[in-house]
Amino acid sequence: MSRPIEDYALISNSRTAALVGSDGSIDWLCLPRYDSGSTFGALLGDESHGQWVLRPVDPDATVERHYDADSFTLISHWTTTDGEVEVTDVMPIDDDGERIDVVRCVRGLRGHVPMRQELRIRFDYATALPWVRQVQENGRPALVAYAGPDALIVRGPRLHAQDHAHVSEFRVRPGEFLPIQLSWFPSHREAPEPLDVEDAIASTSAWWAEWSRDPDFAGAYDEQVLRSLLTLRALTHQGTGGIVAAVTTSLPEQFGGERNWDYRYVWLRDAALTLQALVAHGYVAEGEHWRDWLLRAIAGDPNDLQIMYGLAGERYLPERELTSLPGYEGAAPVRVGNAAVDQYQADAIGHVMVALHAVRASGVDDTEFSWPLQRSLMGYLERNWERPDQGMWEVRGPARHFTHSRVMIWAALDRAVKAVRDFGLKGPADRWEKLRDTLKDEIDRNGYDAARGSFVQYYGGTEIDASLLLLTEVGFCEADDPRMLGTVALIEKELMSGGLVHRYRTQRGVDGLPPGEFPFVACSFWLVRQYAQSGRMDDARKLMDRMLGFCNGVGLLAEEVDPDTGRHAGNFPQAFSHLALVWAADAIGSAERADRDPEAASGGV
Repeated sequence: MSRPIEDYALISNSRTAALVGSDGSIDWLCLPRYDSGSTFGALLGDESHGQWVLRPVDPDATVERHYDADSFTLISHWTTTDGEVEVTDVMPIDDDGERIDVVRCVRGLRGHVPMRQELRIRFDYATALPWVRQVQENGRPALVAYAGPDALIVRGPRLHAQDHAHVSEFRVRPGEFLPIQLSWFPSHREAPEPLDVEDAIASTSAWWAEWSRDPDFAGAYDEQVLRSLLTLRALTHQGTGGIVAAVTTSLPEQFGGERNWDYRYVWLRDAALTLQALVAHGYVAEGEHWRDWLLRAIAGDPNDLQIMYGLAGERYLPERELTSLPGYEGAAPVRVGNAAVDQYQADAIGHVMVALHAVRASGVDDTEFSWPLQRSLMGYLERNWERPDQGMWEVRGPARHFTHSRVMIWAALDRAVKAVRDFGLKGPADRWEKLRDTLKDEIDRNGYDAARGSFVQYYGGTEIDASLLLLTEVGFCEADDPRMLGTVALIEKELMSGGLVHRYRTQRGVDGLPPGEFPFVACSFWLVRQYAQSGRMDDARKLMDRMLGFCNGVGLLAEEVDPDTGRHAGNFPQAFSHLALVWAADAIGSAERADRDPEAASGGV
């Protein structure tokens, strides 16, 4: 039986991540990268698809969980009829990238608590049952598992085979500290040496504390903003700089349906928006790191530009369906790869240019390669600006002139002009400015429906789309523009259910898929931002508080949420959701400062 998505906590070493259920089970872990095959895949099936359970034997044990300060060290406090124990779950940070470890430690607090460990290793999306052997290291037991290119060594209490699993039971006394460590390594190499566990935990907590020290906050919802920024950092690969959209694949947007996608890749749009949120709060080094990733990923002929890449810039990401995993609560198919890689999404370059402009404005100089890269992107845009596209929602229906996409082309041209005029870079600013103004006239004419008093989803249509809330974010119009206020009124009327915002009306068939999904978390945060910037502060705070109430017990959000039950849906944790939370908080903070001091500088990204 699948656990609710919101029952999971994230632990991460910024190279991959594990999801730890509130029952003490790691049900999702891909090794050695976010986009590798799963080693523990019970999230998309059951225990037979890979799982690592560590919890008290008492079935009625209760747990309270939190992160250790500003880190991804998860502390689970278990209370049983026999006493209390604390379980620490952490993935130690290794800046050199030589080690991939998961550490689980049990500390006795009160009484003598029986504990149970169950380990089911299933490499490569549960297609490879490993060969397992017991070994001794300096008189201590260890278990080694091999299958194909992958190998694990598990050090801790002795495990014994039982029904295609390995289990151990042990009793923990007050003050006793029992570490367990799992380490991945290539099967053709020797196993890594044991960790100094207490040192690894301390240094990892220090790494996260140093990263999160003195962020530049807008002043509102600081705790939730910092947890969201930490989550965005956890989704950023420490080695390559690639920013994944989520750590999971195929968590359904519609339970039992087929809206199941693989989000473990780097979308130019999502990564650029994440970068803006980080840079706006002082994390400029991440901006430089991602810019370097971008240079490597899209190097070569700009005509080969993709809207998404692998973590290291891989281009070949074909979508395929797995039969080895039945899906979350049976939602099939389970997909690996993403066919959207072959789509043309006109907004992607706009998001990249806006993000790199933010990096430039933060004081980071362009390199000898970064501005030529942007010049190359602008050349590609000039050759393709009239093409219809699939839009930011990656519709699998007909290509259209989506209004949001057209605005993002406008934004790319606007930032290119500013790069020349405001920062002294070389480029055909007059030509770009002329095309920018031509495009603005086109959008004003074709992207707005005067009869409805609203911007429209795409040219020639009358449907509304939540992506239109982003028009103010790039400066195309102001939040109090009558056209924007009319758009908001229609969003409130036609796209909201249970007080939350849907992306668009799936019943209209624009995306080429069967209708039905929950409200998209980011869209409601975008509406919070719009409310705050247009003076509707009571509405902004009310919706913000409602949305924050959907964060799970450790502050994480999935892609979508059921407004009636609070149940999470879609991939998890979702970068889009967390960066939108940051934007919303920034907008409220900026508006509150402006109320106190009308001369205060505007905040947000």
